[in-house]
Amino acid sequence: MLLHLSISQFTLVDQLELEFGPGTSTLTGETGAGKSITLDALGLALGDRGNAELVRAGANRADISATFDIGDHPSATAWLEEQELDAGREVILRRTIGADGRSRAYINGQPVTLLQLRSLGEQLIDIHSQHEHQSLLKKDTHRRLLDEFAAAQELAAETRIHFKTWQDQHRRYRALADSAEETEARRQLLQYQLDELDQLNLQPGEIEELESEQRTLANAGQIMSGSYQLAALLSGGEGDIAEQLHRALQLLSAMPEQSPALAEVAQMLDNARIQVDEAAGSLSRHIDRFEMDPERLAEVEERLSAIYQAARKHRVQPDQLPGLQQQLQAELEEIGTPDALDRLAAECEKLETHYRRAAGKLSKLRGKAAAELAAAVNHQLAELAMPHAQVELALQPQEKPAASGLEEVEILIATNPGQSPRPLGKIASGGELSRVSLAIQVVTAQTSRTPTLVFDEVDVGIGGATGDVVGRLLRQLGETRNGRAGQVICVTHLAQVAARAHRQYLVEKHSDGTAGKGVRAFVSLRELKDVERREEIARMLGGETTAQSLAHAKEMLSRA
Repeated sequence: MLLHLSISQFTLVDQLELEFGPGTSTLTGETGAGKSITLDALGLALGDRGNAELVRAGANRADISATFDIGDHPSATAWLEEQELDAGREVILRRTIGADGRSRAYINGQPVTLLQLRSLGEQLIDIHSQHEHQSLLKKDTHRRLLDEFAAAQELAAETRIHFKTWQDQHRRYRALADSAEETEARRQLLQYQLDELDQLNLQPGEIEELESEQRTLANAGQIMSGSYQLAALLSGGEGDIAEQLHRALQLLSAMPEQSPALAEVAQMLDNARIQVDEAAGSLSRHIDRFEMDPERLAEVEERLSAIYQAARKHRVQPDQLPGLQQQLQAELEEIGTPDALDRLAAECEKLETHYRRAAGKLSKLRGKAAAELAAAVNHQLAELAMPHAQVELALQPQEKPAASGLEEVEILIATNPGQSPRPLGKIASGGELSRVSLAIQVVTAQTSRTPTLVFDEVDVGIGGATGDVVGRLLRQLGETRNGRAGQVICVTHLAQVAARAHRQYLVEKHSDGTAGKGVRAFVSLRELKDVERREEIARMLGGETTAQSLAHAKEMLSRA
């Protein structure tokens, strides 16, 4: 529960220190005195958005700190431990806003994000605004109130997650299904092209070998004719190279005397004769083995033609065909097999089953809680001078499944006997709507796990005997709830509500100067005791404090 609130340089507040305890505390004062400023400051400490306009004129920054006792709040303790923040019995939430608009947040003196501050604050305090009855006209609010009353928030969150997962997968399925014909056509083309290239079975270096063989076979006639001529020149008969070399060697050997130079010439001619003989032998063997093979030439040229044709078809160079084959194979694998769409459809069905199972459980919880919540609200409405009003929570199946579940939740009301229940906005007046809102807030607050409840003028449009009922209800909320001491803080303009509170604080607006001399307004707040409290109750009853109003105030306080 909230123990202490410190406010410094915030709007009209110079410096304010407030101590709170268990039970119901009310903040009262003249209209425009700044009763809601305290709650606005508390909201900032809990993570509400702020701006430079909230800093008191002339100050460097606004500073708000709120101290809470979390000894009986294990979930808050667990959250602090999870965030690696100090988790003693007390926790201090602090917020500063500079004159430049920059904001900083702290938990137990450690800097944190605004999201962390808000996350912890939501576990410690539940604030009911005077404008909350306006949100009561929205179906989203109806569903949220019912889920909170049914303690179904976690199941509702699980349902939303299942729905999102299912829809994300379904969108992928639809995208694939919509392009299924195009994808299948591309897959078949790729498979056809790969089959062609597989059948071609081009081997590394094959093109170079084939082109070389093709050139040889294509020129076989000229090669053979030239070979015969060369053979005849080397050793083909009279006057050939071999005979000429032999005659030269004979001339050298017939000389009577040989000089070293002639001996060297003789040696070179003898080597040449040997080389010519070897060349003639190699050429003879070549002629013997060489075959003019038109059939092989046709085979080679047909093979090369197939390779060149495939390269032209795919608009690549012949030696790039193996790389292209790898690219086509990779694309085919990326597209997947023809049964990929079937697998995705099966996955969608599985995810839909998970969603419908969670949504079905949620529907059962809502159906049971709807009747209980309506009965409890109707009981409260009877005490709030609306005995004939009948609230009903209608659960209407949705045409299509949604993240919120299988049904729409709407609060309907019949304010007079014999009327059919209709939407709140079409049948309830402003005052009736305020009382319906208050009844719902009181009922849902009784099941709230939040230790501190704050009501900001939720009694607008209510007065007389009904105000006394409101005060009694708020006092009950401030007592033991869920086995723990309750705490309620309420801004009110009703004497009946203030008199029922365990303690009362007076909010006053003052000025620190006279007109035309730099006058500044500021707000103060103090707890009222005994005589002062009776005087404030008397003022709230009639404006002027008289013996009669004081006596009435005394009686109201004694009854409380």
